[in-house]
Amino acid sequence: MYGEGVRATLEGAGGIDVVALARTAAAGLEAVRALQPEVAVVDIGLPDASGLSVVAALQGTCRVLVLTSSDDDATVFAALRAGATGYLTKTADADDLVRAVRTVASGDGVLSAAVLDRVVRPATPRRREGPFPELTAREHEILELVAHGHSNAYIADRFVLSLKTVRNHVSAVMAKIGAGTRAEAVAMARDAGLGGAD
Repeated sequence: MYGEGVRATLEGAGGIDVVALARTAAAGLEAVRALQPEVAVVDIGLPDASGLSVVAALQGTCRVLVLTSSDDDATVFAALRAGATGYLTKTADADDLVRAVRTVASGDGVLSAAVLDRVVRPATPRRREGPFPELTAREHEILELVAHGHSNAYIADRFVLSLKTVRNHVSAVMAKIGAGTRAEAVAMARDAGLGGAD
């Protein structure tokens, strides 16, 4: 019933075609292979396998938005490490779901407010000195490039990293600074003085 509700929400938004609804990991992977969608919306709790294995199996095939009841930090970061482009909890409203699918389809990462509140904000240290001291040196460099408007492909070339690694870095940066979208991360970085003229 929940899956049918998701289908109705997405199809009713306009501009989104739901090509399949699968209730198991095996059926979902087969549907992706046969239909080649841009985005797969994956639940963690599947009857025949963990959704995390599905996320990992779909890398290089399509972008993945995790939509699940779990918002604990271990599950969130496991999903991001497996290659999820976005993570949304089932408490999200219809507008958030549609926006998340479109954001992931565009190649940007997205984290739901519930995930940010549960995982990121309580654990984020207070700023000590300089902008975003919670970031590692590499994450800070990546945020600065994002603030300049550079793509993940540019960043991957700059640091000789895979696109998947860059996506994971960008997702981690967004999580640490409390940004729900890439655009919000850019705005926060520019407000902090990053992203000036090259």
